[in-house]
Amino acid sequence: MDITELQNNSSLAIFKPYNRLLKRMLDVLVSSVFLVCVYPWVYIVVACCIKISMPGKVMFTQKRTGKDGKTFVCYKFRTMRPNKEADTKQAGVDDPRITPLGLFLRNTSIDELPQFWNVFKGDMSLVGPRPHMLAHTDYYGKLIPDYMLRHAVKPGITGWAQSHNLRGETRELEQMEQRVRFDLWYIRNWSFWLDLRILADTLKVMF
Repeated sequence: MDITELQNNSSLAIFKPYNRLLKRMLDVLVSSVFLVCVYPWVYIVVACCIKISMPGKVMFTQKRTGKDGKTFVCYKFRTMRPNKEADTKQAGVDDPRITPLGLFLRNTSIDELPQFWNVFKGDMSLVGPRPHMLAHTDYYGKLIPDYMLRHAVKPGITGWAQSHNLRGETRELEQMEQRVRFDLWYIRNWSFWLDLRILADTLKVMF
């Protein structure tokens, strides 16, 4: 099965026009409120801390794989010192590239908050499979048979895998295979209430 065949499966609720509209409305509503009421204050505090603690830009941008395998620019607060491996090497435990502030931002997922801009723009959704670096899409796409099917929907700030604490570095192939299974389960079992549950569960994992 390829992406198109999965998207044309009439039994899957996530691909029905009404549900796609409902999901998009939730994305726009939540991202708009967050970007207007919360994000400016978060940005001021985090930007000041980043500027004090390390050289370079406040924002980190990276090309990632989105819906239908298309490339988009993903936004994050910068957590690493400038390095040549940022677009190819996953951050790991005790990674020397990560600053102490960066580690805090990662552990609390604050570094992901600029992705609400991606949601508002339509590159991402609040909930969906996490977007991966282009190099990892190419790598895992060759090793895991159904890997590319996760791109049948928009990537998310959080997802079914992340709400089950499956996040961070994937040192073993089995770890990525498990995340792909969770991503495909989400696509095949999506409901509006499932999205709300994942959002709530993600907050529990964070705090």
